[in-house]
Amino acid sequence: MEKKPIVPDAIAPDLRLRGVAIYKGFVDRAAQEALVEDLRGVARAAPFYRPVTPSGKAMSVRMTAAGRFGWVSDRQGYRYAPTHPGGGAWPDIPNSVLTIWDRLVPEARRPECCLVNFYDAHAKMGLHQDRDEADFSQPVLSVSLGDAARFRVGSTSRGGTTESLWLESGDVAVMGGEARLIHHGIDRIKPGSSTLLPEGGRINLTLRVVT
Repeated sequence: MEKKPIVPDAIAPDLRLRGVAIYKGFVDRAAQEALVEDLRGVARAAPFYRPVTPSGKAMSVRMTAAGRFGWVSDRQGYRYAPTHPGGGAWPDIPNSVLTIWDRLVPEARRPECCLVNFYDAHAKMGLHQDRDEADFSQPVLSVSLGDAARFRVGSTSRGGTTESLWLESGDVAVMGGEARLIHHGIDRIKPGSSTLLPEGGRINLTLRVVT
């Protein structure tokens, strides 16, 4: 039997950008602060590191993860790994993060990876697809914390036109259904647009089912 794709319809999004469901201000300020505190615990157990591409070029984001797997990048390639590059298992995904997943995509399986990316004022992420997972019927959910970021989306194939919007602290984006494999990225960060992180910058959480 063909699997039906998980489409985020449990709570209606505020808008859709080429099929990507955008929930503006879904996480309120108090919940954002609680998330940041929980993520500090994640970072103590699995410190942020700066990944490199297979060609050896350092990425502009710093990265860590929680869950059964972390997504890693180094000279061996892009992949999911059960341990931190420095050794040791990844910490559990905080319940405060899982609550967002359960509310927006309740029919989906529980996420096995919560990738945590930190963007400073100069960091960005080129257009890419999330396709290292085994089951594309499961959605990808992204939570923005801190400074605003310009989120750009294209299509499921390379090239062509793109559209963008600003993701602000507390916004959640869900890529599911036909938008699951859409190309997306972050053009730039707007420094000073949020007071959530004392030293500025943006934290992005990306939740995925891996297996």
